[in-house]
Amino acid sequence: MRSSLIKFRTSARPGSPNPRPRIATGLGAAGILFAAAGCAPTGAQTVRAVSATPPESAAKDCDSLTTCYTPRQIRVAYGIQPLLDRGIDGRGETIVVPALAAQWPAPPKVGDIRQELKRFDGLFGLPAARLKVDTALAGEVSPWLANQEEVQDVEILHAVAPAATIRVVLVEPTALSSPANAMAALTGALRRGLSHADVISISAGWGEHCLTRAQVARQHAVLRSARDRHVTVVAGSGDTGAVSRPCPGSTSQDAWTPVKEVSAPASDPLVLAVGGTILTGDRRTGAYVGETTWSVPSHSQGTGGGFSHLFSRPGYQDGVADAARAVPDVAADAAPGTGMAMVFSGSGSGSGSGSGSGSEDTIFGASGTSASAPLWAALIALADQAAGHDLGFVNPAIYRVGHSGGRYTAFHDVTTGNNTVTVSGETISGYGARPGYDPVTGWGGPDARVLVPLLTRYAGG
Repeated sequence: MRSSLIKFRTSARPGSPNPRPRIATGLGAAGILFAAAGCAPTGAQTVRAVSATPPESAAKDCDSLTTCYTPRQIRVAYGIQPLLDRGIDGRGETIVVPALAAQWPAPPKVGDIRQELKRFDGLFGLPAARLKVDTALAGEVSPWLANQEEVQDVEILHAVAPAATIRVVLVEPTALSSPANAMAALTGALRRGLSHADVISISAGWGEHCLTRAQVARQHAVLRSARDRHVTVVAGSGDTGAVSRPCPGSTSQDAWTPVKEVSAPASDPLVLAVGGTILTGDRRTGAYVGETTWSVPSHSQGTGGGFSHLFSRPGYQDGVADAARAVPDVAADAAPGTGMAMVFSGSGSGSGSGSGSGSEDTIFGASGTSASAPLWAALIALADQAAGHDLGFVNPAIYRVGHSGGRYTAFHDVTTGNNTVTVSGETISGYGARPGYDPVTGWGGPDARVLVPLLTRYAGG
């Protein structure tokens, strides 16, 4: 494996003069999510007494214009349900999630994550979650207050690996005030999570040009430690197509100059980078029908993908990439109109006592690569359990499967769509999906029934 840093782009720096028109970025509020790669859920529908709503109809209430899938439908589509039926449910595995500590009151709404999970579990027939929250890095904050993005991450992890322990590592609410603070917070959360994790799920990500050589090198060192400890690190590839989102510290009043690039930490060769798709499944059973690239170019949304300016091609990508690390490695559903149904009430309390019990919950479709990344993280936890040991750094095994005949059954190959985006009237050409590997959806979505046994065979431990 050739994963060392070999070159760093120095021509673009944070704070450079910016002639582009101003557009709203959604990053101005103090409570914006640490899992910053995710886009805000859209078209959410408020429903009452969700515990009385049959799971089959719950997803129909997801959106007034489109629908989302129940957790079971997503599990069926991706071949996960047969594993759960055999008792491969994540038992004995711990998934660590770095998250931004929520404050009350703060936009977007925050809720008590214990109550959100209780409602989610009741609606979809899931067992109680094994949830732990670590506040050592966050200061004087409530461990239970959570914004919508943190709730989304945890609910997806719990839906796919219902018996796994989910450990949230909170960082300070001010972590997104600058690129330096954001990288320091994420690196610190990774370092702290290593002592507990079998898998780490990251939804945060920032354009490579936002970061310095020293910041990336420090994080890469922590990722080497994860590899050495057989911890799998999974990260979303970003939600703004072939360009990066504004750097941490940007506000809705700042102009956004689109930079064609990929995002870190997904671009690090030691990370399993996850892109986004639009899933089509049978609306009754969830049976897989097809996938295409997730992209809404007119709204500057779509799966992140392309080639790193910081990292050379790792050995496991020989034959699929040129001189640079290509992103992503794999993909899964990331479109809000086809996402997994999430439950969020925003009924938290300032004391974090868990007393919030609002009578209304909101069901929305999980969206962005901050939805596809935790799905893959939970899938790896299932594979760890099936193998009887932590698979750790799975990228070489993923590509070994991709180059083998197993590719045709282990992955749902995505061959249509691209991640071209339009920002402030300027169209930035992205990359196109094609048979086999591509820098848009990687090898594609998983068929876990086939992929998990192959990973247990090919991955070291």
